[in-house]
Amino acid sequence: MRPAEIERRSMEIIAQELGAREITLPAENAAVIKRVIHATADFDYAASLRFTPGAVRAGIAALRGGIVVTDTNMALAGLSRRALELLGAEKRCYMADAAVASEAKTRETTRAAVSMEHAFRDHAAPIFAVGNAPTALFAIAGAIEGGRRPALVIAVPVGFVNVVEAKERVFAACETAGVPCIAAFGRKGGSSVAAAIVNALLYEAAGLADPALR
Repeated sequence: MRPAEIERRSMEIIAQELGAREITLPAENAAVIKRVIHATADFDYAASLRFTPGAVRAGIAALRGGIVVTDTNMALAGLSRRALELLGAEKRCYMADAAVASEAKTRETTRAAVSMEHAFRDHAAPIFAVGNAPTALFAIAGAIEGGRRPALVIAVPVGFVNVVEAKERVFAACETAGVPCIAAFGRKGGSSVAAAIVNALLYEAAGLADPALR
């Protein structure tokens, strides 16, 4: 089978299994949730992914000419280059920047937190896709509480230390400030989940939902 055929068949299986589990996805969020399940083979995301009202619509709109900032180069590498190009969008990860590393060392904090601060300095309304570092989410939450307004926050770190708390805080900050947010509540997540969510939005925005068009 060709890659496009494999993806179509995978999505058919996902739809069938969701039906067997008597899970009905909200229409607006279905493409994102299915893309994450496709990336992870984990149906728990049908329940654990949470969306602020209109987050998917806002994310699709923001990707047209926008910039996606990730907290890992792994997530960055996983984003659809073709879709980004079609939309005139950019992608960036600050984690390997020498200035970020130096500042983090001086301040005795994490590069992930400083990375988010640098992104806010360089871009008026970035789209954040965080799949690894809770400290990145704490930095984003603090900035939102201080008045900054990113275009979208994707909060899906994986792990055990401060992961749940970071997701809950940034989601609450986004709800209060009216910032669109998609979060995977609980411990599960990861860079592949962050990339899957961005790609789901990219495909919708660029008209590439059909895998044969990619």
